[in-house]
Amino acid sequence: MEVKMVNLTKEFDKQGKRKKDKADKVVAVDHINIDIPDGKLIGLLGPSGCGKSTTLYMIAGLHRPTEGQIFFGDKEVTELPPEKRGIGLVFQNYALYPHLTVAENIMFPLISRKEKQKEAYEKAYKMAQLVGIEMLMNRKPSQLSGGQQQRVAIARALVKMPDVLLLDEPLSNLDARLRLQTREEIKRIQRTTGITTIFVTHDQEEAMSISDEIVVMNFGVIQQIGKPQNVYNEPANEFVAKFLGTPPINIVPAVVEYGKIFFGEQSLEDFNAEELEGQEVHIGIRPEFFKVSPTGKYKMDIEFIEYIGRDKTVIFGLPGVENQTFKAVIPSSVDVENGKEVMFDLERYFIFDKDGRRIK
Repeated sequence: MEVKMVNLTKEFDKQGKRKKDKADKVVAVDHINIDIPDGKLIGLLGPSGCGKSTTLYMIAGLHRPTEGQIFFGDKEVTELPPEKRGIGLVFQNYALYPHLTVAENIMFPLISRKEKQKEAYEKAYKMAQLVGIEMLMNRKPSQLSGGQQQRVAIARALVKMPDVLLLDEPLSNLDARLRLQTREEIKRIQRTTGITTIFVTHDQEEAMSISDEIVVMNFGVIQQIGKPQNVYNEPANEFVAKFLGTPPINIVPAVVEYGKIFFGEQSLEDFNAEELEGQEVHIGIRPEFFKVSPTGKYKMDIEFIEYIGRDKTVIFGLPGVENQTFKAVIPSSVDVENGKEVMFDLERYFIFDKDGRRIK
């Protein structure tokens, strides 16, 4: 099922303020437009408070938009209640019924719509097999691990074969190892069922690893939409560049003089910046963009080295750039030492103006 949002907006009243006063509104989602193709897994990504969960709740029908429209296929669902939208919803806390067994929890949506017990159980068992918990059907939620509870919640959302599956931070309560395993399971389940899935997370690695496309949001505004690797490789602005990547991108303050971009005592050699004369800019350099070389054009002063297996992280300063250190990720085979000056080249870099807009 294709999902389309047109100029979707949600405003909330500030606490204790009159509803009629426009100045007393908080804009949580600001005129966003998103087309989600049928059968794809889309990650809504951004920091806390960016509007991603509010967007999900509007798609689900739990929040009514202030403006805009929502379409499932050719059908507008903006004013429909949640139970008439054909959605499955998995919350952050799973919201399982503690007094019911796993089987009863999964069957609950079917029993609520008056399906026969035997048929409902057969469908529930099939979904339990899909998520790998068929051996737990007689247990109560309190007897399950966090990962098992999360699978029950997904099975319950899928059992009625929804047109759209909505996941709100579904992995945030799991430990790191289980989170890695479960996100792979979510991708497998989504591919198996072919259900259009919208996945909300603040974890960029999570979104990058399983999404067909990501939607990066900040302050209720879409910053960029695209395939994860494309967004990472070609960020639209400084916010996106800083939000994606581990370790995070290095942002180096620089100034344009004589048509060159100077960062401390060095300048970029291969970029003509005459049109930016006199401006302050930022150079964005991902840690893997540094290439240590005896014949390199630039200098770094190494302060500390962290060994991380195949690679190592070098923490360093740049001549003339005060009170700031940077990180480079280089192969462990490259020989560098603490306290030494090292030459390097840049494989690539981004340039942003003082407002964060990307120039190059």
